[in-house]
Amino acid sequence: MPSTPRPGLLDRSRSLAPPGWSRWLVPPAALSVHLAIGQAYAWSVFKPPLESSLGLSGTASALPFQLGIVMLGLSAAFGGTLVERNGPRWAMFVSLVCFSSGFLIAALGAATSQYWLVVLGYGFVGGIGLGIGYISPVSTLMKWFPDRPGMATGIAIMGFGGGALIASPWSTRLLEAFGTDSSGIASTFLVHGLTYAAFMTLGVLLVRVPPDGWRPDGWEPPSASGRLVSTADVSARNAVRTPQFWCLWVVLCMNVTAGIGILEKAQPMITDYFRDTSASVTTSAAAGFVALLSAANMTGRLLWSSTSDLLGRKNMYRIYLGVGALMYLAIARLGDSSKPLFVVCALVILSFYGGGFATVPAYLKDLFGTYQVGAIHGRLLTAWSLAGVLGPFIVNKVADHQKEAGHTGPGLYSLSMSIMIGLLVVGFLANELIRPVHPRFHEPAGEPAVTEEAAPAEKGTAR
Repeated sequence: MPSTPRPGLLDRSRSLAPPGWSRWLVPPAALSVHLAIGQAYAWSVFKPPLESSLGLSGTASALPFQLGIVMLGLSAAFGGTLVERNGPRWAMFVSLVCFSSGFLIAALGAATSQYWLVVLGYGFVGGIGLGIGYISPVSTLMKWFPDRPGMATGIAIMGFGGGALIASPWSTRLLEAFGTDSSGIASTFLVHGLTYAAFMTLGVLLVRVPPDGWRPDGWEPPSASGRLVSTADVSARNAVRTPQFWCLWVVLCMNVTAGIGILEKAQPMITDYFRDTSASVTTSAAAGFVALLSAANMTGRLLWSSTSDLLGRKNMYRIYLGVGALMYLAIARLGDSSKPLFVVCALVILSFYGGGFATVPAYLKDLFGTYQVGAIHGRLLTAWSLAGVLGPFIVNKVADHQKEAGHTGPGLYSLSMSIMIGLLVVGFLANELIRPVHPRFHEPAGEPAVTEEAAPAEKGTAR
């Protein structure tokens, strides 16, 4: 009698947690993937070498990054259901293969001075790895941490924001060692691809999913009384039919556009702002600024998402969007008068940018429940795809146009800052329109109606 085939290593059943498994081992598994794919936020380190070695404009050198973010959103949207079905181990492995292969293809493109290969590798292939890797642990973490969903997703997504904190100085050192010509860039890409493949393997082997119906000891689901929290579930198919989904889509898109514009242009931007002043910024100091932004991005993901467990998601986004607009206004009006002011405002903006990413999965859980929340999250990340094009395009295109018109320093970016303020105001208004999801979208149909407005979340439920 033939034996039943043993499921493969990537099969969901092989990643089921055994009795006694500690849920605190899951965040490090997620971090190993997110810290790797978070390298995308250090792309601005490669912009000046690519522009000088291949004769590119600022807009052209942003293309691999922009395409990578586009593919992140699209692959997350179309792959979300597959991630839910096949489990996080399969998803992390797919992310590993695509992200590392993207660097290897980009290395070939740099070595042969074929920029389209850099765009194809880093942007298209690597971008698929970004999207699948980004959503791979989200629903798993919320199942392991139903008592603290904001904190749980913040821990993992913190890694994506903090990836550049490692990658920025590391990439700078490699470029100094190998050179900033096309050959040196190729060698740097090659080292990145191989190293990240080894690092991400740790997450693939470590990740586990909880048994069905698992709960932390002593924890019971809180009632939804007085909160913008649903006790029912909504499928991904129904979620995209709700106005809540699209309001949150606008909120995420506006918040990301505002943050990503600074992040992608960070190194040349701070140099331009203070080029003609007594406080000019060196290349190494500008790279340090990129690392600081990454630290703020990373810290904000854990700090603000954890705070959202106390204040509520809607209130947290009021802070992200409202205070963020004031920070942009300060940069536009006073940024070149004080380097500390410029740096502090940029750090606050990037902390809100990161916090917005880390808070949105918990916001989705509040609105739509845990059923298919990973797939819903994937669909929502199409907002990131648009923002990944829109933010860098606004900042780079305006800067290129202003440079052609003879402007220098802050004059290259003043119009961009005003546009970002307007976008954050649009996001603020969209957040105000979010209300509880109508019961007709619940699974199964006929669940009791959810209760009204957001308020501070339950305290003291964690074990």
